[in-house]
Amino acid sequence: MKKIAIIGGGIIGMTLANYLDTEQFEITVFDSGKNQATGASAGIISPWLSKRRNKKWYALARDGAAFFEQLVTDFNLNESIYEKCGTLFLRSSEALQELEQLALGRRKTAPEIGEIRRLKPEETEKMLPLLKATESLYISGGARLDGKAYLEHLRARAEARGIHIIKTEARVRRRGHGWELVSSQESLLVDELVLTPGPALKELLEQLGYSTAVFPQKGQLLSFDTNFETGQWPVAFLDGEADLIPFQEGRLLLGATHENEAAWDLSPTKEAFEQLTKGVQPFLKEDFFTQTTYSYRVGTRAYTPDFAPFFGPMAGEAGLAVASGLGSSGLTTGPYIAYLLAQYLNSTQRQWEMGLYTKDVKNYIKAKNASK
Repeated sequence: MKKIAIIGGGIIGMTLANYLDTEQFEITVFDSGKNQATGASAGIISPWLSKRRNKKWYALARDGAAFFEQLVTDFNLNESIYEKCGTLFLRSSEALQELEQLALGRRKTAPEIGEIRRLKPEETEKMLPLLKATESLYISGGARLDGKAYLEHLRARAEARGIHIIKTEARVRRRGHGWELVSSQESLLVDELVLTPGPALKELLEQLGYSTAVFPQKGQLLSFDTNFETGQWPVAFLDGEADLIPFQEGRLLLGATHENEAAWDLSPTKEAFEQLTKGVQPFLKEDFFTQTTYSYRVGTRAYTPDFAPFFGPMAGEAGLAVASGLGSSGLTTGPYIAYLLAQYLNSTQRQWEMGLYTKDVKNYIKAKNASK
């Protein structure tokens, strides 16, 4: 049986561990839990109306959203983790008309969008009672995912499958035809290695002589405990920085910030609270946030210069695969990326052809001694 290690137990690493074939592999996951984006996140699975021009990213996000139907079945995700609740878009009348036409066009290749309907002001208010009466666009296929709950569920599932999870950082060395991982707890020799540590990929690959175009971005969310009956509420894309994400049992999340200069700093800030609550206030009947109990969720995402993820085996490094650069769409794309990597690793006849979804990893990772 081959030994395989994963460094990074976020949304890609933990999903990958659960999709790898335990009859083929003895699996170990190294995860310190520090700065993890997924553990601090909760987000909207509704990529279809994005106006990003990157066609590879959109294909990945579209197919990633469609993949959730299989993911829910494979991992038995309940409504406290993932729920298809619908999505509201609040914009000007002109912008809503444009979005509606975009949605109708994209539904031809993404039937998961579901129902597309313009709502009158009173219909918007009825669907999400916190909002002022204003027109909106509703699509029924939108969903919400609690990243923290998802990881907790998958960790328990992985351990039940006999996967060894080591809660520490690890250094990487080449060792013969395989890899040596050295941590404060133990040294481990493996045949194959997958690196999924978010922005920390840069430091790991430096140990192997590579420079990597991936950077840390701080993200802050606010989690409010309310007495509202939020179970049937849709998520809401507001016109600005903040989005409103209702969960079960009165929990409301508001977020998230995108802070490129804060890097690895995990300190919650008053500025983030003011930025997020100020962004949502124009859409609300009343400002209840300043009188409601709340907590922060803070993590560090990975992003690339072109704001697109990359993943796959590394040419010239036998038994090494990488994935990073998910940015703020990681909850949508991460599980599907992990599934694609698992399909590749589980196969006896490996072929990697992912040009539909991502540039080759060599566009982001360069040998330090390579000529420019």
